[in-house]
Amino acid sequence: MASKIISSSSSSTSLIRVPTSSQQSQKALSFSFSNSQNFKLATHHQRVLSTQTTKSFTTKSFFWNSNKKKEHVRAVSTYAKRPAKYNVDVQDVEGVQNVQELNVYEINERDRGSPAYLRLSQKSVNSLGDLVPFSNKVYSGDLEKRLGITSGLCVLIKNEPEKKGDRYEAIYSFYFGDYGHISVQGQYLTYQETYLAVTGGSGIFEGVYGQVKLQQIVFPFKLFYTFYLKGIADLPSELLGTPVPPSPTVEPSAAAKATEPQATIPNFTN
Repeated sequence: MASKIISSSSSSTSLIRVPTSSQQSQKALSFSFSNSQNFKLATHHQRVLSTQTTKSFTTKSFFWNSNKKKEHVRAVSTYAKRPAKYNVDVQDVEGVQNVQELNVYEINERDRGSPAYLRLSQKSVNSLGDLVPFSNKVYSGDLEKRLGITSGLCVLIKNEPEKKGDRYEAIYSFYFGDYGHISVQGQYLTYQETYLAVTGGSGIFEGVYGQVKLQQIVFPFKLFYTFYLKGIADLPSELLGTPVPPSPTVEPSAAAKATEPQATIPNFTN
């Protein structure tokens, strides 16, 4: 019968014969050393629990079945690696999420060549496949600060003449200067409010998710957004403020329009 020999150097050396694979599946061998401590060799029915060390020798528990799946270890390493100012409370991530509301206006001031309508369908009416790239200015909900721009693309899915509008699939981002950006995707309706998914972000918005409500005020020139954001630290106060109720007559403050230093965020995106 084939066997393996394990020796251990101590004041009293013991030789142990370990069964080969034909005998390993059912038995766990016990043995004693001179210090009267008991050890077990683990079979594939047992897991390694520890490594024990004495003054005279070191013995490691081991097992032969290396194909057995390791137990799942739950970790939140993503957050540990992020800069402290972007970290999110782990309890908040694992449990009920803290929803933060952010309001912004998107205003087309007709100075960016936006939107551009690309009639890929080559039809006289808006049709499936037509593309609309766009970029407009973004202001805080209270209209006192210039925050940045939007940048994105809409793909026309359906023209709905009975509703006097169109249904698009949209992918775009809101840029907030040094603070980073938020990306959104989903249904964009020109004739009524809708919700889009928040798909991610950068800077202080890294790891963000949630949704955003889009309200058409005057398509495509004035839109109001209410973000419901999860997974991020508290937003800076200068991005917040009491929003001006949406209406066709709303306008940014003169200072925000002129991008005066006190009416912009750091390195606002333009």
